[in-house]
Amino acid sequence: MKITVTPDVFKLAQVFTISRGSRTEAKVLTVRVEENGVVGWGECVPYARYDETLESVTEEIEGLPAKIDREALYDLLPAGAARNAVDCALWDLECKQAGKRAWDLAGLPKPGPEITAYTLSLAAPADMQAQAAKNAHRPLLKIKLGTPDDMPRLEAVRAGAPKSTIIVDANEGWSAEVYADLAPHLVRLGVALVEQPLPAGEDDALIGMERPVPVCADESAHDCTSLPKLKGKYDVVNIKLDKTGGLTEALRLREAAVAEGYKVMVGCMVGSSLAMAPATLLAQGAMVTDLDGPLLLGEDRDTPLLFDDKGVHPPNVALWG
Repeated sequence: MKITVTPDVFKLAQVFTISRGSRTEAKVLTVRVEENGVVGWGECVPYARYDETLESVTEEIEGLPAKIDREALYDLLPAGAARNAVDCALWDLECKQAGKRAWDLAGLPKPGPEITAYTLSLAAPADMQAQAAKNAHRPLLKIKLGTPDDMPRLEAVRAGAPKSTIIVDANEGWSAEVYADLAPHLVRLGVALVEQPLPAGEDDALIGMERPVPVCADESAHDCTSLPKLKGKYDVVNIKLDKTGGLTEALRLREAAVAEGYKVMVGCMVGSSLAMAPATLLAQGAMVTDLDGPLLLGEDRDTPLLFDDKGVHPPNVALWG
């Protein structure tokens, strides 16, 4: 078995801004696992919020033993981007070796398309209204907020897309007081979900707080070990492969979260169709699917995922799984 990791860069269709900063390209790592001439591949997006860099994640992957399987990988690497790319590459390898699709190996029903959110970049209210109007045909819009001036932005987006369902991602940008003040306005404007309103280390303030709009854990939820810390604070868990450390743990987390009464959101970092492909298995029946990474790119993999009015479709066998 041979494991290789290479950096890849995908230009974005336009500048993408959240409360933590702006970017013009998606920097990812592509991992290939080869065994007896068969190659499986996967992708991860190292994330600075979790102290990950392209270099540090590459070093983690290159430090793995020459022979590995998914269960051994779980004990060798922590939850995060490095384990994700290798785990997904191993899934793809197993599929090719067995001549089966990933959902068959996982014992899951054949997946279908799922409506995905489309993310509007953080900008001035007038610009966000223009973005919303341009994308008002989309059934589900996600707004990046998390600043002291969020209400004008939210009002502007609702004006630009009066019929779309709106979800809000504060990216840990609010205080408990700000969130409490905003909550009635979120209801008034028909917001369906709020992601991570408070910093992960300060979210105990959500305990006992009225949640008129469902609150989703993102930065507070990584893998199954995160679940006990979410009780009484959140209604929904955002499962991202780059947080769980791959599809294997993500499937476990989804099962555990549902068993404990949480709704599920399936999210992503800004990556290519290869990064989203395994997550389409998780997205089946989720409360919210947010796998719009490829829609934000100006370029993609050679066999990209299909996005149409039915949503994001499962991957073609030429892409993954």
